[in-house]
Amino acid sequence: MCGVFVSEQGDDNNPGTKAAPVKTLQHAVGLAAHGRGHREGPTRRVYACGGSFQEKITLPSGVDLWGGRRCDGGDWSYEGSFGGPDHPTIIAPPVGIPLRVITGEEKGATSTVFGVHAVAADASAIDEKSSIAMMLSSGARAIVRASAIIAGNGKDGKPGEDALRERANDGLEGNDGVSACSADLATGALAVATVCDDGTESTGGDGGYGGIESGGDGAPGQPKPAENPEDLGRAGLGADMARCTEGTRGADGADGGRAGGAVGIGDLTEDGWIGVRGEDGKKGGVGQGGGGGGGSKSRGEMTACPPDLPQAGAAGGSGGSGGCGGLGGNGGGYGGSSIGIVALSGSALTLEATRVTTGNGGNGGVGGTGQPGGYGRPGGYGGKLFEGTNMWPACRGGAGGRGGRGGDAGGGAGGHSLGVASMGAYVSLAPSATFNQGKAGVGGLAGNAAPGDDAGQGTDGIPTFWYRFDAPDPEPPR
Repeated sequence: MCGVFVSEQGDDNNPGTKAAPVKTLQHAVGLAAHGRGHREGPTRRVYACGGSFQEKITLPSGVDLWGGRRCDGGDWSYEGSFGGPDHPTIIAPPVGIPLRVITGEEKGATSTVFGVHAVAADASAIDEKSSIAMMLSSGARAIVRASAIIAGNGKDGKPGEDALRERANDGLEGNDGVSACSADLATGALAVATVCDDGTESTGGDGGYGGIESGGDGAPGQPKPAENPEDLGRAGLGADMARCTEGTRGADGADGGRAGGAVGIGDLTEDGWIGVRGEDGKKGGVGQGGGGGGGSKSRGEMTACPPDLPQAGAAGGSGGSGGCGGLGGNGGGYGGSSIGIVALSGSALTLEATRVTTGNGGNGGVGGTGQPGGYGRPGGYGGKLFEGTNMWPACRGGAGGRGGRGGDAGGGAGGHSLGVASMGAYVSLAPSATFNQGKAGVGGLAGNAAPGDDAGQGTDGIPTFWYRFDAPDPEPPR
């Protein structure tokens, strides 16, 4: 009646007595928490043989787990059982958190964990990156004595995915203007437009019309950059007292630059720890279309069109459209952490005569690289003069600007190596509690960054025996 007994050689069909122990720890915990049936009340204690159990354990607060028992001869004692603490009950599942304490049915009850080694495999937490040996869920209470809590190594973060290596869509060549004496009203060459995958557009300016006494101005290229001190993508002027002028080249799209590296310590949740990945690279800007060329005229101090032909002068060519901006790379993934014990909000943890060992945190992943921007294309030619005359030809449109290169992404954060990670929890560490500390992971470099170039690098992980995470702000009352 003093508890439920469990041994590697037991059988879960047994009642869990000394003479007939069960085989798995979790089954024993269930019997101890709820009773064996036949009106028997819960014993709230589990006695486990020294040995290895490859299973995850969920222990309700108020149920004790006494490990390291001597099972030969039916003794079930601790002192002298194969050396007592030298032959503990080892909880070592291949995946998951080995030992989780949750709130039980009895409010405020505390579990005692004694003579147990909780051993987490490398990168075995739910994120498949971190290693966490023990967790106290919100409101749970546990005293850990004469035990060892051992976390494995965290896994390196995945590199961020590179954007496409092929450059983004190029612009289109401008249309040529009609030649002199080919139309009564020579409309300027129509604009060409590039529509990028994200819906942004680059449009070359229309060419100026060809007139009789004067030519029309072209239209400026679009989109006009917010800052354009050189007045790129300017429209050409139509002929009047002077010849027409060409449209100017459009401005290049802004490069995406380098994104920021991961910043922050991550978050503690019921699933464990979630790290921070690097920022994604920004999309490059679309190139501005070239300005449309100015139109010409057919009369002046020159030979006019023959009387049997249309009389308009040559029309200007339209500007070429700009290239699309490249896509940004994806941020580097975070490195997994190695955490001995996670204690969540409202929980209470006491460590006595217990050793907590952590492995190394994983390094953050490198950021992905950006995509090259598309090329801008040439503007269309202005219409030609009428052969055999000294008319002025129309002017050419400007070339479209190059699309900006997609931004390189930032590197992911390195994983921590923490003996205890708490968030709004009560933690008591007796002088007899000891810590063996691993190394923290290094933050990942940004995409295209050379060694030693820390711009865009993720932050390094934290190596310490106890780290207090900030508790989230409470939700406002509804």
